[in-house]
Amino acid sequence: MPWGSAGSGVSARTVGRVALVGYGLGGSVFHAPFIAAEPRLDLACVVTANPERQRQAAARYSGVTVLGSFEDLLAQIDDLDLVVLSTPNATHVSFAEAVLRGSRPVVVDKPVAPTADEVRHLAELAVAAATVVVPFHNRRWDGDFRTVTSLLGAGELGTLQAFESRYERWQPRVPSGPDRAWKRDTSPGAAAGIVHDLGTHLVDQAVLLFGRPDAVYAEVARRRPAAKVDDDAFIALRYANGPRVHLWATAVAADQGPRFRLLGSAGAYTKSGMDVQEAALIAGNLPTDDCWGEEPITSWGHINTGAELRAVPTCAGAYGFFYAGIAAFLLDGAPPPVDIADALLTAEIIEAALRSARTGAVIALG
Repeated sequence: MPWGSAGSGVSARTVGRVALVGYGLGGSVFHAPFIAAEPRLDLACVVTANPERQRQAAARYSGVTVLGSFEDLLAQIDDLDLVVLSTPNATHVSFAEAVLRGSRPVVVDKPVAPTADEVRHLAELAVAAATVVVPFHNRRWDGDFRTVTSLLGAGELGTLQAFESRYERWQPRVPSGPDRAWKRDTSPGAAAGIVHDLGTHLVDQAVLLFGRPDAVYAEVARRRPAAKVDDDAFIALRYANGPRVHLWATAVAADQGPRFRLLGSAGAYTKSGMDVQEAALIAGNLPTDDCWGEEPITSWGHINTGAELRAVPTCAGAYGFFYAGIAAFLLDGAPPPVDIADALLTAEIIEAALRSARTGAVIALG
């Protein structure tokens, strides 16, 4: 049964009307192109207070309504079927609350909220409003992670003994200037720093594969002299009956380690480099382009069994699957593409990791 069939949302429509709040890097690169590319969604509205971004959105998406404030959007929320929030982390909770009070589903960029309690609050508010909060955990559709999922599902490595995952970058200088200054905000509600940023993706992927860990240990630091928030992190997830899981996120790796390194009883899989979609989007390519998300052969990972070294084709990256899932949710009654329970568990793990880094202790998860 379609989401709106109970009387609050899409009724007999064949296209869901979507409002995108925020048109910085996240909104313009990771959201708008995929909403526009999904045939069963209509990018009806973009909200940004920045005059230059207003002009960019209007020029790129013919027929889109451009609004200057979130309050303007709320005044016409009855005409919409979904609101997407790609705004500074500190605004996620208050903005999502306002959308839910309008009985509309809301997609919230990661992290959904600064704390697990706030994620839980939004989930409860959504239930009361007979709608949902959908976390934007798009890195589930990285080509390399899709490849890892496929290999583990097929049992190609035997019993998995160790799982290593990295998002490593070389940014030795902290960016200056007002653009994206919220990423350097030291206030607790800003949820800034690399653990909340890249760490959310790393933890979400691990949880998707292995579920709730028994305990968490972490080391978190500010390595760059001008850094005001954490820029280097190591997180270990402990599973009594599962693999050793080690996750790294850093802005100070001049020489990056493998993106994935999996060790199993029958062999190992190693993959370097990053998913190609982000670079393609920043370059102005579109998800409707031929061969979208496909990696060159030279970037493929390898399985090593000791007796054989075999290249493994990387699955195509497919961020568009998220908004195809949103369309199926709105129009067909399918479940959301990401469950809010996953964001809650991720938030709990990140809180445990930050507590571990402060105390040096291994934090058990109840």
